[in-house]
Amino acid sequence: MFTLQTLPAEPDAPRPEVAESSGFSLHAGIAAKASQRDKVERLARYVSRPPVATERLSLTQAGNVRYALKTPYRDGTTHVIFEIDIETCRQCGGTLRVIASIEQPAVIERILGHLGHTAVPVDPAHPSRAPPQGDCLV
Repeated sequence: MFTLQTLPAEPDAPRPEVAESSGFSLHAGIAAKASQRDKVERLARYVSRPPVATERLSLTQAGNVRYALKTPYRDGTTHVIFEIDIETCRQCGGTLRVIASIEQPAVIERILGHLGHTAVPVDPAHPSRAPPQGDCLV
């Protein structure tokens, strides 16, 4: 990934409520009790927003996608340019295509086992679910 920066980088302070891995981060510092309806609603509205604001997307002269950040990162990054071509293999340059979509849990477990990984059980109190539909969170 290529980033544009305007501010000098500041040293990173440890933040125990944030997990970062492979360029992604998860902020886990917000909690709400079921009785705190206003806080629960605010949190639900926040997590149901689209991941990318389309009005901040533009194309560079070279044809790359540029995303303008709402506020600069701590290291001074103001824009991010996605250098990912989902149709081209990063190793050989060949054309990629979807050949399967595996959704059966037993098949997924066999594949993970073959690769030396284990499936993580889902907490029944917090099962996976489809995204909200239509006007639910307007």
